[in-house]
Amino acid sequence: MEVVPIHNEAMISTEDCPKPDRAHRRSKVSTDVETDIELLYKAIPQISKVFRVIDKIGEGTFSSVYLGEAQMHDGSRQKFALKHLIPTSHPTRIAAELQCLTVTGGGENVIGVTYCFRKEDHVVIVMPYLEHRPIVDIISSLSFEEVRLYIYNLLKALKHIHQFGIIHRDIKPNNFLYNRKTKEYALVDFGLAQGTADTQIDLLKDLPGLRKVQRPVFGERNMNSCSQIASTTKLTSSRTELVKVTKAEDPASRGFALLKSQGANRKPQRAVPLGATCSCYHTDRVCNICLSRKQQIAPRAGTPGFRAPEVLTKCPNQGTAIDVWSAGVILLSLLSGRYPFFKASDDLIALSQIMTIRGSRETIQAAKTFGKSVVCSRELPRQDLRVLCETLRGRRPSPDDVTPLPQNNGPVSQKAHVPDETPTHRPTQEHVRPDDTPLTVTMETEDDRGWGGVPDEAYQLLDQLLDLNPTTRITAADALTHELFTDLRASAIAEKHM
Repeated sequence: MEVVPIHNEAMISTEDCPKPDRAHRRSKVSTDVETDIELLYKAIPQISKVFRVIDKIGEGTFSSVYLGEAQMHDGSRQKFALKHLIPTSHPTRIAAELQCLTVTGGGENVIGVTYCFRKEDHVVIVMPYLEHRPIVDIISSLSFEEVRLYIYNLLKALKHIHQFGIIHRDIKPNNFLYNRKTKEYALVDFGLAQGTADTQIDLLKDLPGLRKVQRPVFGERNMNSCSQIASTTKLTSSRTELVKVTKAEDPASRGFALLKSQGANRKPQRAVPLGATCSCYHTDRVCNICLSRKQQIAPRAGTPGFRAPEVLTKCPNQGTAIDVWSAGVILLSLLSGRYPFFKASDDLIALSQIMTIRGSRETIQAAKTFGKSVVCSRELPRQDLRVLCETLRGRRPSPDDVTPLPQNNGPVSQKAHVPDETPTHRPTQEHVRPDDTPLTVTMETEDDRGWGGVPDEAYQLLDQLLDLNPTTRITAADALTHELFTDLRASAIAEKHM
């Protein structure tokens, strides 16, 4: 058994610590969660001497997160997040995650680490707990100012870790926690982090050698087995075509196209003589020469819907720009009020969804810059980001959202329908309380939350974050100097000189 305090002074008192209250837990958590907590205590008994585990607050492919409470030296009780890594995690991967947290955590909106417990192959990382609500629960009530602050603070965290040569690889709202009351933020979960060529995190330098083949993300098809995206040096799929979806729910999916294999189950082609020349480059087919080549391997770790184009196309040279793209997707969701914005079952559909928003010609051109060839059977125009977001918010009528209204002694005409949830006035309602005293309730409109005056700078920054070319995509450091954040930078400078 090892208990490693990360800080020099132990903040937690093991004397008179709160003991596990099973009766209390049964009334608060499900039987399954209670069982998981009991297994956690059994795996690492020392935890029960320090923490009372209250609930299970998160679960992923590689870890589970629990909420624990401990008694401090001053007698107060404090909550902590306990991340239990699955026993099959590679030791170097665990050590690398800990090193990322200890080197960069505790400031600049990056979560810190307090303790680490280990017994045999079980490891629990103890971190400060930031109370928060899932973004999906609050996105409809966020003001524009909250969105601006959220993205600003996310970019601060990204700038900080990128300075150390860390690529987070899994930037999404669930990994950037936000407390609306205290205006606190925390970037968490470095379980998929990788290092740049000049990373300052020594253990990240050893990670590429852990596995010769990148493991596909759980629940998704592996692009290696059904790739339809062509490389300038190797194409690994059969003939491709674009198929239009017949039913679209909103402008984000209108004109949506997806790449479909017309022979993914085809038998392997015979060996091609050495020196044979490819004849399918920039065409809508894949020749036998390309089909005979070995599959290309490149990092694909991340969450579907937040992966950058260079990840989807298996570009081998991936850098911190992939985190910036993910931040752009988050901003797109917050500005449009749609979360998740992109939702695809595999990388090809994800790429076609990006084409629908950013344009097929632009996507093809960007792919060329990092050595990839993407073939599309028809052109998808690039959408105006302001028009797209305002349409999805209901602030402007959608071209397809029309209602036929009869006219007096005349033909039926078309009138744009404006959703009821975006009223242009502030309605009031009177309710009667038990003491018969009238109570006036005011409903807040989108204009009251600042959505009636979103500046052009917000969409200009969004366009730069979602630059399809990673070499020209804005960096987190440069994004913080954007005009959208001028007043926030001035406030930060003033605070430093106080």
